[in-house]
Amino acid sequence: MQLHDLSPATGSRKKRKKVGRGPGSGMGKTSTRGHKGLKARAGGSVRPGFEGGQMPIYRRLPKRGFTNIFKTNNAVLNVQDLDQFEDGSTINMAVLRGSGLVKGSRDGAKILGMGEITKKLTVKEILVSKTAREKIESAGGSVE
Repeated sequence: MQLHDLSPATGSRKKRKKVGRGPGSGMGKTSTRGHKGLKARAGGSVRPGFEGGQMPIYRRLPKRGFTNIFKTNNAVLNVQDLDQFEDGSTINMAVLRGSGLVKGSRDGAKILGMGEITKKLTVKEILVSKTAREKIESAGGSVE
């Protein structure tokens, strides 16, 4: 087989429909658009969601709930996740992002009390649950 022997599969390439080229072509005058109506006009097409005059689904269904514009998106961590850091280090959002514990667009982080911690750490500018605070302080660390 040579390069000049190659050809597309039968029926895979269709010729473009040429409209508006006179009555002899069979696609002149109205150019396959029919007579009058919205879809016959230039730029004429129904908007998204239009159901032919029937009450559209987005108007038939009731509205529910609301969106709180002040909602914060916090990353959730556990005390056991902090045990990977060096003894005596300070933990803040920059350190958590650098270590890969917090990824993506997050407003902050919250540390929960699951697991154990053996190292003395200082936690700054991060939300901490009651049990997590107790475990960090019992290991000799502090929460600011």
